[in-house]
Amino acid sequence: MSEPLVRESAEADIAAIARIYGHHVLHGSATFELEPPDEAEMARRRAAILEAGLPYLVAEIDGRVVGYAYAGAYRPRPAYRFTVEDSVYVDPACIGKGCGKALLGALIERCEQGPWRQMIAVIGDSGNAASIGLHERFGFRHAGTLLKVGYKFERWVDTVLMQRELGS
Repeated sequence: MSEPLVRESAEADIAAIARIYGHHVLHGSATFELEPPDEAEMARRRAAILEAGLPYLVAEIDGRVVGYAYAGAYRPRPAYRFTVEDSVYVDPACIGKGCGKALLGALIERCEQGPWRQMIAVIGDSGNAASIGLHERFGFRHAGTLLKVGYKFERWVDTVLMQRELGS
């Protein structure tokens, strides 16, 4: 398998993005959504991120989109304007093959070029060792755990908060 190429997302990537996210909605606790959004909704969400001047990236291998990542506003209040929240989703066939690492690394790099100074990871499920480990690899530190705040797959799910400085 080739190394993932990370690039800016395009409108043409929406079907792959929706497919990848839909899998995680239906089979994982990284997101607390219960029903996968359709392509039109995913396109609307992407447009809102780009309109806010934030990065929205995809990873591809051999011309196929195998993951995506974006930075969104952490909270809507103006005082949070220099803080972003990262989201990274990888095709299940590519998990553990460096796609998440390539995406998160590129996302951090792009955010460090902007006005943002903090990046927050809101990780669904305190048992999500892969995501926690990925974020630790990039210097995120544990900021707290919200216990049993989500209910999915007939069980209560925690949220792990991790934080990293961007730039100086």
